[in-house]
Amino acid sequence: DPLWSRGLGDVYKRQQQCGQQIPARPIIRPIHPIYTYGSLMTTGKFITFEGIDGAGKSTHLSFVAELLRARKKTVVVTREPGGTSLGEKLREILLHEKMHLETEALLMFAARREHIAQVIAPALERGDWVISDRFTDATFAYQGGGRKLDRAKLDALEQWVHPHLQPDLTLLFDVPLDVARARLDATRTLSLIHISEPTRPERI
Repeated sequence: DPLWSRGLGDVYKRQQQCGQQIPARPIIRPIHPIYTYGSLMTTGKFITFEGIDGAGKSTHLSFVAELLRARKKTVVVTREPGGTSLGEKLREILLHEKMHLETEALLMFAARREHIAQVIAPALERGDWVISDRFTDATFAYQGGGRKLDRAKLDALEQWVHPHLQPDLTLLFDVPLDVARARLDATRTLSLIHISEPTRPERI
């Protein structure tokens, strides 16, 4: 997915701002073993998988989920955009309808807020392990790094929607663009969110 090729830079910056080392790919970003969500202290774990389409995220996500279940962990697997009934409807709109860039970002965070309220936060409060195929890093990569939406606007939305919630672990998968394209060409058609600007792949 070409947007990630440019958006990775924004993800690296976010990791550096958190004081994290940037190792070889896949990139692993630990945040906090225990964090506060709302007024509750939770020991649930939140793992996100980020990266370009075609890099193997889904395959590795399934493997990690099964590994954790084999170790007697209760695992909730979810995705963004989506994860809830409303989120899946917004996903279809985001992937297939043309819209202003700021509208796109607002819808992404609207879906995320519902996702946190209905799925992520309740699972973490139960002490479950949540594994999500993408989270806010993807928005900074696609809408920020890929489509050049003002970083300050994304920062403000992130602080509004989940000021106290960050992943305990982020796995960022990156492969050469030609490899990703070859895999995607064999399996699926890109959506508008990936190709809505003809020059975007070249810019990225």
